[in-house]
Amino acid sequence: MNKSILKLIAFVILLAGWPAEACQTPARSAILGKKYPDWDFAQMMHAAHNQPYSGYQFKGTTTCQNGMADGFPCQNIDLVGHLDLPEIGGGQGSDSWGWKHEASGRYFALVGRSNGVSFVEITNPEEPQYIGQLPSEAGLSSTWRDIKTYNGYAFIVADIIGDHGMQVFDLSQLLNAQNMPVTFAANHLYKQNSFQEAHNIVINEASGFAYLTGGNTCAGGLHMVDISTPTSPQFAGCFSADGYTHDAQCLNYDGPDADYHGKEICIASNEDTVTVVDVTVKNAPTLVSRTGYKGSQYTHQGWFTEDKKYFVIDDELDERRDDLNTRTLVMDMSNLDQPVFKGFHEAGGASIDHNQYIVGDYTYQANYSRGLRVLKLKDLSQVEMEEVAYFDTVPGFDSNQSFQGAWNVYPFFDNGTVIISDINSGIFILKVNLPDDDLIFGSGFESQ
Repeated sequence: MNKSILKLIAFVILLAGWPAEACQTPARSAILGKKYPDWDFAQMMHAAHNQPYSGYQFKGTTTCQNGMADGFPCQNIDLVGHLDLPEIGGGQGSDSWGWKHEASGRYFALVGRSNGVSFVEITNPEEPQYIGQLPSEAGLSSTWRDIKTYNGYAFIVADIIGDHGMQVFDLSQLLNAQNMPVTFAANHLYKQNSFQEAHNIVINEASGFAYLTGGNTCAGGLHMVDISTPTSPQFAGCFSADGYTHDAQCLNYDGPDADYHGKEICIASNEDTVTVVDVTVKNAPTLVSRTGYKGSQYTHQGWFTEDKKYFVIDDELDERRDDLNTRTLVMDMSNLDQPVFKGFHEAGGASIDHNQYIVGDYTYQANYSRGLRVLKLKDLSQVEMEEVAYFDTVPGFDSNQSFQGAWNVYPFFDNGTVIISDINSGIFILKVNLPDDDLIFGSGFESQ
């Protein structure tokens, strides 16, 4: 039997026993010690991520009644609007973000796709308007595309895509667009310090700095960019001491640890640890702490509680590797030098978790095959939380092995609108009705 046939057999066995991992890339392979020298690993993972299109034709706003909204399982969440992937430029869905133009009071969803970013006006969420798209640079395609906003601009990166850079786009172009849908062009393309690609982008709006993570520079760690002048971003520094950073939350710290008041801190999800970095001095960042936890498989993403006492974490591979229901992890961050892992909350159903964000006392989770899950945070010293609302974008298919479904949720709009970007089915526009009417609308991340 020749070597080519042996390789093919091995490849088939590999895929049969190892479902596609949505955040697995060659960089992750190197960090985790998985080496496949006989194949182009990037090409293999792109093929594995070729998710099936599962379109949905929106029939109109539908309230959640008797546990369903137009065929979607739900609790305390109404289906307000929807646009299918072919209606917003095609390709495969990925990450998303939101933006509000304060002067006009207009709301927009920014939806990542494998071939670009879609701009959808959702000022009237029942009738979303596809304004147009910013195509991926040079026609390149990527499973992973991430977007954040600052001072009226969108900043966009993509991973395993080659020489793409960071796109900078003036969102004011959406306000008076004509002859829609419009194909826009980037206002600036950032490629300083040899930057080409990144897995995620994090922006601290209070400081005017962006942090490009999981990229081709800084050993995959924090690539820091001064975006205070959005159309003239400037490289500011690297943090590479803890290797690859998958995602992070960066902020001007005002939490319970007085030693770090007035500092700019990044809480990084670094695959096998939660890593705290002081990035106040960009050309001399310092490692504060790195903390692992029992049962870690892939420390993916997390978010601070509003008092900054706890960091709530999703580990993307613990459910799949250990055949678990969805787990939400909690770390006590009262002392940034010595965080303490408190344990986990396990959900009532099986799904891989992806991204989550905290607004008030609630965490909004995009959990792939179980869609949006909203959990009320209770006594986190005891890891107490309770699911109070959900909207399942993949009806009848709960799986801790599949990466089909909800990639991201954006809960920061100040009018109660929440969006989900679904890998297979486009954008869902929702209204969350919390049972005790204490919904605290988001106040950040979307203003002009």
